Amino acid sequence: MASMPRAVDRLIDALSRLPGIGPKTASRLTYHLLRAGEEEAAVLAEAVAALHRQTIMCSRCCNISETDPCAICTDDRRDHQTICVVEEPLDVVAIENTGNFHGLYHVLHGHISPMERIGPDELRIEPLLARVREDGIREIILATNPTLEGDATAIYISRLAQPYGVSVTRLALGLPRGGDLEYADRMTLSEALAGRRLI
Repeated sequence: MASMPRAVDRLIDALSRLPGIGPKTASRLTYHLLRAGEEEAAVLAEAVAALHRQTIMCSRCCNISETDPCAICTDDRRDHQTICVVEEPLDVVAIENTGNFHGLYHVLHGHISPMERIGPDELRIEPLLARVREDGIREIILATNPTLEGDATAIYISRLAQPYGVSVTRLALGLPRGGDLEYADRMTLSEALAGRRLI
């Protein structure tokens, strides 16, 4: 079997570590970049390098942003007494695309998962509770994914929030169980937001 050049092998290995990309897809992408030429590869390399140079985490909502605080947290037209709690930054994008939510967000950067050794301390839960204590929050919408881990995370947060007297709601069912918010269509997400319920 013919060996591949080291540079090709390294890129295939690096790409195959990305979520959803297996060795075959990584190989296709690598050979596409080889055929496309050095200019396209340079554009991709610069975009990847700029990802960390030009983004930061908002100190309020923990979302990915170019500024701190982010544009959503500083928008006076939004409801600053309602926080929608999501697992990942892509979930913010999905909910914003519905056009039906005008409050603030809080990104946990994961969910509670004993199997993956992710406990509450690995998530951005304490900053959320600090916002509840300090910012006069009236409602927390728990928009974690409709999975066992997402449900466990929502229940855990709702128990922690109860002493503060805030209304804690959960997105209505209608989202497919076991799915991720980022893959839900606008109508499904809109209906889930409209039909949220108390926990």
